[in-house]
Amino acid sequence: MFWSNKRTYLDYAAGMSGNPSSPHKEGRKAKKMLEDARTSIARLVEVQSDDVIFTSGVTEANALAILGIVRARSHLAPRTSHPHVLYLPSAHASVVENMKLLAEEDVMVDELPIKNYRVDTEMLAKMLQAETMLVSMDAVCGETGIIWNTREVKQTIGPKMLLHVDASQAPLTEKITRAHFSADMLTLDASKVCATRGIGVLIAHRTIPISPLYRGGGQERGLRSGSEAPGLAREFARALRAAANGRESFRASAERVRTELIRNISTIPNVYINEGREPACAGRQAPHILNLSLIGRNTDYLVALLDEAGFAVSTRSACETDSEEGSRAVYALTGDRERARTTLRISWGPDVRSRDFGRFALALVREVVLASGGIDNGGQR
Repeated sequence: MFWSNKRTYLDYAAGMSGNPSSPHKEGRKAKKMLEDARTSIARLVEVQSDDVIFTSGVTEANALAILGIVRARSHLAPRTSHPHVLYLPSAHASVVENMKLLAEEDVMVDELPIKNYRVDTEMLAKMLQAETMLVSMDAVCGETGIIWNTREVKQTIGPKMLLHVDASQAPLTEKITRAHFSADMLTLDASKVCATRGIGVLIAHRTIPISPLYRGGGQERGLRSGSEAPGLAREFARALRAAANGRESFRASAERVRTELIRNISTIPNVYINEGREPACAGRQAPHILNLSLIGRNTDYLVALLDEAGFAVSTRSACETDSEEGSRAVYALTGDRERARTTLRISWGPDVRSRDFGRFALALVREVVLASGGIDNGGQR
């Protein structure tokens, strides 16, 4: 019988390319790509490879962390007890909405107290209960760039209560090791560090009990069934590595750009900067996210004008652009409904050229003038 060296792929039912769960050469190649990416991410986060669980993105990773933990621990708790969890009200919708879901499941849910753009740990200590099992918060607020005091929170809640940190907005300017945030669980998303979409990770040690959101083939430690995406995992790992290597340089350049941008728009009246470095605050700030409140202006219309001028900005998180209440994050931080309704978020990455910010500042001032019919020098921040 004649045997050809040419390979013919006849496992299309398992996927159009090698499935990491398949035993043939193509499957083994896909498996190696996946595990190499897992190992690379584990090294960056300074955990074991087995701690890295791939998901479809940070929304699923957050849901798995929040729902999975509470449901798993609830099964182990006495029937008479009511689980208690806390979360940041300024967090991403994937945290807030899953907390609402838990409340529907008879879980006691409270918002973390905020004072001067920080979690008020003194108040938090008074809110803790014997049934408190989980605190969920982000490392960097995706709307305002506030860097939250995760380590102080973990010190307050102690070792018996779990801290989940959504670090999806952190890689460009912050270390992403689990120890850096004092997190028991960490979530990350590829789309926040590169153009790759459709993949994220939950970092959680095997000893942490987690219930899967659904069942299937048992991939990812049985916690996230479904055929893995080795190519996406590889791109995600590469992007995280590039972000880590360029972090210090980008942070320094973003600080310079931010300072100049704020100076250039300071002539706009009634503009407020929503950040953790205001005089009354003791917080830290990611320099590449600038959140403004333009009191008395329709910032949805302003975004459209800037779009026509060639600049893509937003009013708030893309997941909540249809909200009529404005920025939930800014309201949670400031308690000011008008500031929350008139926000403009400017955020950038290493690929944006510094000279483009001068053009943007001119366009912003010009469009505000056109939208409001004039401008004076009596602005305030």
